[in-house]
Amino acid sequence: MKLYNQLSKKVETFKPLDPENVKIYTCGPTVYSYAHIGNFFSYIYWDLLVRVIKLNGWTPNRVLNITDVGHLASDADDGEDKLEKGAKREGKTVYEIADFYTAAFLDDYRALKLTEPDQLARATHFIAQDMDLVDRLTEKGYTYETSDGIYFDTSLFKTYADFARLDLENLKEGARVSKNPEKKNPSDFAVWKFVREGEDHAMQWEYKGRPGYPGWHLECSTIVHELLGEPIDIHAGGIDHIPVHHTNEIAQSEAVFEKQMARFWIHNNHVTIENQKVSKSLGNTYTLEDLEEKGFLPLDFKLWVLQGHYQGTRNFNFEDLVAAKNRRLSWKNRVAKTFQMEIESTFDRTKFLEMLSDNLASPEAFAYIDASELNYDDWDYVNQAFGIFGETQIEEVVDLTAGEKEIIARREEARKNKDYEKSDELRAELEKSGITIKDTPSGPLWQYML
Repeated sequence: MKLYNQLSKKVETFKPLDPENVKIYTCGPTVYSYAHIGNFFSYIYWDLLVRVIKLNGWTPNRVLNITDVGHLASDADDGEDKLEKGAKREGKTVYEIADFYTAAFLDDYRALKLTEPDQLARATHFIAQDMDLVDRLTEKGYTYETSDGIYFDTSLFKTYADFARLDLENLKEGARVSKNPEKKNPSDFAVWKFVREGEDHAMQWEYKGRPGYPGWHLECSTIVHELLGEPIDIHAGGIDHIPVHHTNEIAQSEAVFEKQMARFWIHNNHVTIENQKVSKSLGNTYTLEDLEEKGFLPLDFKLWVLQGHYQGTRNFNFEDLVAAKNRRLSWKNRVAKTFQMEIESTFDRTKFLEMLSDNLASPEAFAYIDASELNYDDWDYVNQAFGIFGETQIEEVVDLTAGEKEIIARREEARKNKDYEKSDELRAELEKSGITIKDTPSGPLWQYML
């Protein structure tokens, strides 16, 4: 299997340290609002990663974190905590906000038929471990204290700039990081934040004799260490995490544990919507519910995402989503056909898996599906790779109701009796349910209407 590795900035051959325990960590949501479709790009592509690992005969052990504290509005070390912001917006407690939007995220996650993580880790469940990690960093001499928190001194971690190829010499505060006159270096970051006098912060824990909360970057290092252990095989996330979040994770983890944090780092690229940056102020942060109100299923969106490569930039628009919906329905009809007649397969599963194992090349795999004839077992294999149909079995793809099956039988009887008027009436009745009939020499072939 090959993957692009941010560590080497090239595609490398990936082999797990232990095929029975492939350790994967994927950055999860900050649960202060509904996840929009741009957020789900990562989860769809890393679902593909997990599925391809399984098809290669390995056993993934995937942790997905839930950020329910400490993610400040700037993604760095200043601004309001996003959970606090959500609580004020809705007049709820931060804990109610976290619980509600975690549940909403998981509902959407499951609607997309994404593989359940082996472990779901909420940041607030690891506060004591966060404190221990800060203690260990301090004992090793990597931290210093300011009026607003405990900071990691990046000048002491000599390879800090390597991962993102940062120009630390010319780094300007306010561009990548927050302005703070007490920081020794512009790139230094908080591993623990103190609640300052007059600051409204409901989530706080006593540490060093003062109330505070963990820095956003710290939670991932803590969770990786506690649930997986270093080194993990793959750490995945969005490309926007490279210069700050993932760079800081590497620094604090490798400084304190003196081991490589992850062997492979992979990132999905940006998405725009109607050629604009995804922004709430522009009103283009569509949720899956928004798409459903416009007549699209979550799986239409999932298929649209997988039509492009995870490293490519993508522009979402509804014209392309319509095309993806039609593609899904055409695939659904091809599956239905395998239940009604014998299909002589031209589909090579080994070739298909080789495509997906070459840096998750889903667009090439899609093109191969479209150019091949697939029988029922082939479609079941495709479903294992993409989760486009049912959870594990594709029978539910062609689950006609008993009433629809009865109408098809009655229509065939009417045709035998040359009662074509009745036959047409029954055809029209079926079409109201989105089912159409194609008459063939070997009998009627039903399909879903596009």
